[in-house]
Amino acid sequence: MRSLTGKYPRSLAGQVFALQVVVVVLLVAASVLALVVQARHDSSTEARNRSVAVAQAFAHSPGLLTALEAPDPSKVLQPLTEAARKASGVDFIVVMDTKGIRYTHPRPELIGKKAVATLGPALAGHVYTERVNGPLGREVQVIVPVHDHARVVALVAAGMKIESVAGVVARQMPIILGAGAVALGVATSGTALVTGRLRRQTHRLGAAEMSRMYEHHDAVLHAVREGVLIVGVGGRLLLANDEARRLLDLPLDAEGRRIPDLSSLDPGMVELLTSGRAATDEVRLVGSRLLAVNQRPTGRRGGPRGTVVTLRDSTELRALSGRAENARERLSLLYDAGLGIGTTLDVVRTAEELTEIAVPRLADFATVDLAEPVLHGDEPTGTDAGMRRTAVRGIRDDHPLYELGQLIIFLPSTPQAGAFATGRPELVPELSDAPGWLAQDPERTRRIIDHGIHSLITVPLQARGVILGMANFWRSEKPQPFEEDDLSLAEELVARAAVSIDNARRYTREHAMAMTLQRSLLPRALPEQSALDVAHRYLPAFSGVSGDWFDVIPLPGSRVALVVGDVVGHGLHAAATMGRLRTAVHNFSTLDLPPDEILRHLDDLIGRIDQEETESGADAGIIGATCLYAIYDPVSRHCAMARAGHPLPALVRPDGSVSFPDLPAGPPLGLGGMPFETAELEVAEGTQFILYTDGLIEDRTRDIDVGIELLRETLACHPDRSPEESCQAVLDALLPDRPKDDVALLIARTRAIPPDRVADWDVPFDPAAVAGMRAVVAEKLDDWGLSELVFATELVLSELITNAIRYGSAPVTVRLLLDRTLTCEVADSSSTSPHLCDAAAMDEGGRGLFLVGQLAERWGTRYTPRGKVIWAEMALPRPDGSTEGTAWPAVLDAEL
Repeated sequence: MRSLTGKYPRSLAGQVFALQVVVVVLLVAASVLALVVQARHDSSTEARNRSVAVAQAFAHSPGLLTALEAPDPSKVLQPLTEAARKASGVDFIVVMDTKGIRYTHPRPELIGKKAVATLGPALAGHVYTERVNGPLGREVQVIVPVHDHARVVALVAAGMKIESVAGVVARQMPIILGAGAVALGVATSGTALVTGRLRRQTHRLGAAEMSRMYEHHDAVLHAVREGVLIVGVGGRLLLANDEARRLLDLPLDAEGRRIPDLSSLDPGMVELLTSGRAATDEVRLVGSRLLAVNQRPTGRRGGPRGTVVTLRDSTELRALSGRAENARERLSLLYDAGLGIGTTLDVVRTAEELTEIAVPRLADFATVDLAEPVLHGDEPTGTDAGMRRTAVRGIRDDHPLYELGQLIIFLPSTPQAGAFATGRPELVPELSDAPGWLAQDPERTRRIIDHGIHSLITVPLQARGVILGMANFWRSEKPQPFEEDDLSLAEELVARAAVSIDNARRYTREHAMAMTLQRSLLPRALPEQSALDVAHRYLPAFSGVSGDWFDVIPLPGSRVALVVGDVVGHGLHAAATMGRLRTAVHNFSTLDLPPDEILRHLDDLIGRIDQEETESGADAGIIGATCLYAIYDPVSRHCAMARAGHPLPALVRPDGSVSFPDLPAGPPLGLGGMPFETAELEVAEGTQFILYTDGLIEDRTRDIDVGIELLRETLACHPDRSPEESCQAVLDALLPDRPKDDVALLIARTRAIPPDRVADWDVPFDPAAVAGMRAVVAEKLDDWGLSELVFATELVLSELITNAIRYGSAPVTVRLLLDRTLTCEVADSSSTSPHLCDAAAMDEGGRGLFLVGQLAERWGTRYTPRGKVIWAEMALPRPDGSTEGTAWPAVLDAEL
């Protein structure tokens, strides 16, 4: 086959060029066809979409329903549809009634006639598209229903003629064909350039040139330091270069002979060379050499059938690779140890992590023995005779080593005792030849050897010069004993673990100290009172203690204060600050102040503490604190609450509903200068108050709103559940296994004092009324069965009422409250507080409050929005008839 000029035979490059031209032409033709089809499709889609939009817009246009109800709808709608048709680019817009009678049409003579359309889908309320032979020819039309409320009252059809759509495609054809021609020209030119360049690069080599290239190739083939074999059909050796002859020790006449006939080859190599299979870096031992063999078939790409084999001597490389692999494994082990040891501040868990890293990559069994004080967070004294087995791990569980938790006392002759004494690791290559180790426990050591454990490395766990314990590594499955490289690796591994164990030990000690401090500062037992049935929980965070606290404080008049607070931060400083705040709350509560004033005093206290620590240069200050203070009165069933940046409490009412009262938030304590507000609630008997700290509802894995909702779901529909049961249910539902923050939870169910245990009287503002009040009070005490208290109560009330009338202002009221004690209260509208006087022997007055203080268990004053209340609590008689407190004869005999 000749070229067009006949000068050169057509080359392979020319044939490729002709083929590529044909392929390019076909691709361009296919592309043009695809563009034509796509353009036609796009135009049709555009026509349909435009028709749908126009029809729907006209069907929903304002005033259409009004025009349809006109006497002559065509007169109104025809100009509108024509204007819309011209503006939108469609060929027609037709409005028709539900029977298909046209109101409008581009050809007016067709108005009043039935439209050519399928009306069923549109009458059913759907948008319907179809192709019809209409008055304008082949049309694509869209029919849209016109709704009056839920009823179809008319139809709107809009569309275009098929020839209009085809006209758009025809206008695009010159562009499409022009683009195809350009693409064909560019592709053909590119193919011609590439073919010409290929011809220039091959230089149209002839036979002589190709022969010279072969000679050069043959010279290179025999000069390389890689063996090359070519094996033909039937396993006949066609070619072997000099390196292949040397590596395989082939005879001079090996070429042309069959591979199985070469006696110098071992059977494994013969099998590989005659198999014809592919092989990649397959290692074969040939004499004293390790050869990496690669084999590939040659007939896959049209060449002669056979295989080509390359051989590479990897004896030295293998040795170097082994050492590099060992180094890599060692670095990998140390890297994993850095990540996997010390993930927690727990001594036992850190010891377990050391054994998990070491088995099976370094040893078949690993054990860790720690001094007893280390497990409790203390520093070992160095005189401890025994160590506790803290972690054991092995490739099997049926080992005869000392059990977990056993106290072991090593004999001085053992490697463990030697390493403990010197602080240096010990390597025992053969345990069966170590008499000192065998003497530790002859029966157990014999079972260990019978189990196959034959080599030991023991390394002291040493941090800051103090030995905390011993790490032991045992080998059984690997026949070779431990070597010096293994010893250095074990030493590095244990050194990293020792630091983590020491950190965990110190953390354990500090954590135990902080926990002891915090628990000593929290209430050990709740006080006795009758207003609330209370249950509580305190859970310290897994990572450390915090400043959460709670308290239940009895107040005069059978009232009870509930307190929950949280100091921001963790550790000893937060726990100590919490203790100071709890003590301050107790002191402020004795003043019987409203909740907002209590919080105001706490806010001032924290401000002073922060200022003192700042001036003293202390690093730790109070970042902030929150608190919720509530006072419940069982007589009125009123509850006064105020909070300082604390989460809202939950209320479970007797019907089982749960609510979160909208209390004013108030700023966290310590900010200063911002007011707190008290909210008053009236609750039914049996209502439960749920007070908690933010650790209960906040978690890294969920939003706070999710926690509040989960608390609501846990409390709802369980009004009869006791506070103890509610506490446990809440903790089970909301807390993870390892809480990140402290949690204080206080649940109190309200009680009410029966009305028959409360007596109230209005006292006339006249000193003569005292005698009458003594009589009615004595009568009430007789009704309550407290005749023993009549005399003392009369004296107390006489003094309190007389003081109120003499020094106070009207109105004056008296209330008796029978609970765990008998409370006498005298209220007046004056804010002047009485105080105890030290009257001289000749003074006429000043002894009244002294008498009250001697007869009553305790007395005091609390202020109300309308004045003050002076109260005194009288001890109730014991079952034996006696009364606690000061003996009345002693009071009467005292110098008045």
